[in-house]
Amino acid sequence: MNSFDALLVVSFGGPEKREDVVPFLENVLRGKNIPRERMLEVAEHYYHFEGRSPINDQNKELIAALEAEFRDHGVKIPVYWGNRNWHPLLPDTLKQMQADGVRHAAALVTSAFGSYSGCRQYREDIARAQQAAGVESMAIEKLPNFCDRPEFIEVMIERVRATMAELPAAEQLIFTAHSVPMSMADASPYVRQLKAASEHVAAACGISHWTLVYQSRSGPPGQPWLAPDICEYLRAQHAAGIRSVIVCPIGFISDHMEVLYDLDTEARALCDEIGLKMVRAGTAGSHPKLIAMIRDMVLNAQASAVLAHCEAGCCPPPQRPAAGRPSF
Repeated sequence: MNSFDALLVVSFGGPEKREDVVPFLENVLRGKNIPRERMLEVAEHYYHFEGRSPINDQNKELIAALEAEFRDHGVKIPVYWGNRNWHPLLPDTLKQMQADGVRHAAALVTSAFGSYSGCRQYREDIARAQQAAGVESMAIEKLPNFCDRPEFIEVMIERVRATMAELPAAEQLIFTAHSVPMSMADASPYVRQLKAASEHVAAACGISHWTLVYQSRSGPPGQPWLAPDICEYLRAQHAAGIRSVIVCPIGFISDHMEVLYDLDTEARALCDEIGLKMVRAGTAGSHPKLIAMIRDMVLNAQASAVLAHCEAGCCPPPQRPAAGRPSF
């Protein structure tokens, strides 16, 4: 039986002000073959919001909700938070956990779907952070991906139904997720899991005209990535006569930068330009059902001898240095 004495929330991280943006992006892209020009292009997305990513505030909200959920249900473990790319950084958090006497922690990664960048890479990040912090003796076990949990699906059904009430005549439901290199996608359950979750949500909402597209590509032009791109797809659908759509960012857990910029700014501007009515569904965020789901995952892990991270053999490290990045 696992006996956890802490929950560690592990996320991507994001800048808090303009001066943070370039150092943050340099952390994100270290070791990846991404041109600096592309990095500076992405930096402009953050400058559009005065250099502040919403992801840190959203993680604080998630943690506050988890602490209240644990307190209300007698789960007596503290919640910590460490990021891959920006403060609070994982090594610093692990040092604090050690000082507080933590010996065995469950780790919740803020990514629902299985891929290298959304699953295995976080496990590697935790291992490197343990080494950097000198806490290799601390046991940290990643909780499983939760894209197929009924609570997550139910939350996304609620989000889509809310947009259907706002745009009842929508002609199509478009699900989006972060694009990744085809080499990464082919070696993971990412696309299959996205399609399965999308199908469940669409069916529950009584929608037969739905599709899955991708966004936020960042790799070299010659490298094949998952497609179609959301903006290219919107243009093509408008040209085919579609005039109203619902967009559901099912691949993203919260309304962070790539939702706010790539969908609410870029895709919105395109739709306004071509005369396509678009309503964007919310992400899961800190919905009470999601918070209860995480509590249940921790309790299930407490009672389980083995935690299944991924399917056998899936999500291997990428073969090229230009691997895709997860969500900003």
